[in-house]
Amino acid sequence: MVGTFRLPLERAYMNWLYLAGIVIFLLGLMASIALHEIGHLVPAKLFGVKVTQYMVGFGSTAWSRRKGDTEYGIKWIPLGGYIRMIGMLPPRPGDDPNKLRGTSTGPFQGLIDSAREAAQEEIRPGDDDKVFYRKKWWQKVIIMSGGPAMNFVLAFVFFGIMLVGVGLPTGYKPVVSPETQTCVIPVAEKRDSCLPGDQPTPAAKAGLKPGDQIVSLGGQKITTWDDATRVIRSHGAGAVSIGIIRAGKPVTLNATLIAQDRPSVKDPTKIEKNVGFLGVMPTEVLEKQSVGAVFGYMGDLTGRVATSLVNLPQKMVGVWNAAFSGEKRDPEGPVGVVGAGRMGGEILSSDLSLEKKVLFLLNLLGGFNLAVGMFNLIPLLPLDGGHIAGGLWEGVKRGFARITRRPEPRYVDIAKLLPLTYALAILMIVMAGLLMYADVFNPLTITR
Repeated sequence: MVGTFRLPLERAYMNWLYLAGIVIFLLGLMASIALHEIGHLVPAKLFGVKVTQYMVGFGSTAWSRRKGDTEYGIKWIPLGGYIRMIGMLPPRPGDDPNKLRGTSTGPFQGLIDSAREAAQEEIRPGDDDKVFYRKKWWQKVIIMSGGPAMNFVLAFVFFGIMLVGVGLPTGYKPVVSPETQTCVIPVAEKRDSCLPGDQPTPAAKAGLKPGDQIVSLGGQKITTWDDATRVIRSHGAGAVSIGIIRAGKPVTLNATLIAQDRPSVKDPTKIEKNVGFLGVMPTEVLEKQSVGAVFGYMGDLTGRVATSLVNLPQKMVGVWNAAFSGEKRDPEGPVGVVGAGRMGGEILSSDLSLEKKVLFLLNLLGGFNLAVGMFNLIPLLPLDGGHIAGGLWEGVKRGFARITRRPEPRYVDIAKLLPLTYALAILMIVMAGLLMYADVFNPLTITR
C-alpha cells in the first residue's frame, strides 16, 4: 500500500515545489519592480516633481491608497510598473502651457500634440515649478537613472548574498550528492533521468545515500573525490568494501562494481573503456567569496549582457525559429518573465542540494535585475535611457550656450521623438509576446 501511494505523493510534492519556485521568482520580480519605481519616485519628490501615481503592475487596480499628491497601488498584472509625473513633455514654443491647443498638420504632428495635451492634463494652478520638464537637466538625469540604478543595486545584493553568503563551487568532495542517479545510464544515451528497465547502480544496491561521506574504498583511504575516482576506475568490475561516515557514525557497505564506458577525467570528450563504475556523484564544495569578488563577477556578467543586447535582433531570430520551427533554444539567448518563472520552478523542484537551489535562484534574480537595468539604459524612448539621453543633451546645449554667452536654449523637446517611441513600443510588445510564446511552447530550461 505504501509503495502504491509513494509515486503520486512524490509527484504532488514536486509539483508543489515547482509552483513554489514560480511564486518565489514572481515575488522577487514584484519586489524588484517596486524598488525600480522607488528609484524614480524618491529623487522626483526630492527635486519637487509632483508624482500623481506610483503603481506596481499593469491592468486594473487591485489595491490603492492616496497619500498627499500620490496614489500608491498594486495592479493585477505583475509585468511592470510606473510612476506618473506631471509635465513630462514641454509645450510647443509660443503656446500657453495652460491652454495647450494648436492646429495640427499631419498625423505625426497630431500625435505629438495629443501627447503634449495629455502631459498637461494633471497640471493645476500652482504646479508650475512641479513639472518634470522645468527641472534642471542633471535633476532629470538623476530621476530617470534612479530606476536602473536600483536594479543594479539589487543585482549586486543578490550576487553578494550568493557569493559571500553561500559561495561558489570550487571543487568536489567525496560526499554522495542528492543529484546522484539510482540507475545505470549508458554514456552513449544523452539523458539524465531513469527509464523503466534501467538496472540499479552498484551504489543504489549497496545502500549508499545522499550525504554519505566516502572515507575508504577496498581498504584504501579516500580524502578527495579524485582519490575516489581513481580507485573506482582502476578497480574494475568486482566486489569492494566502502567505508562511509553517515550521520557522524562510521559504516561499512559492500558493493559490486560493474564495468562501464565513461568520459575521461582529463579529457571529457574522450571515452575510457570498461572502467570500474559505482554510480555516485560528488558534492560540490562551495567556497565563500570576498566582497571584491562580487564586483568581478558582476563586471564579467555585465559584459556578457551588453553583448547580448547588441546582438538582440539576431537573438530574437533564434527565438522565432525555436518558437515556430522547434529548434533548440540558445542558452545565451533572451528569456522572458514566463520563462524565468518556469526556470525558478524547475530549480526548486530539481534534485539539487538546498545550497545549490539557493545559489541558482539568487543568480536568476540577480541576472534578471542586471538585464532589466541595462535594457532600460538603451538611449531610446520609452525606455529610461531615452529620457536620460534627453537630459544629457539638454545639459550639453546649456553648457555650450553658457560658454559662448548665448541665450539659454529651450528645454529639449523629446516629444518630437514620439513617432519613433510608439514604433519602438510596438516592437517591444511584439518581442515580449514572442518570448512569452517561446517560453511556453519551447522553454529554456536549466538542464539544457
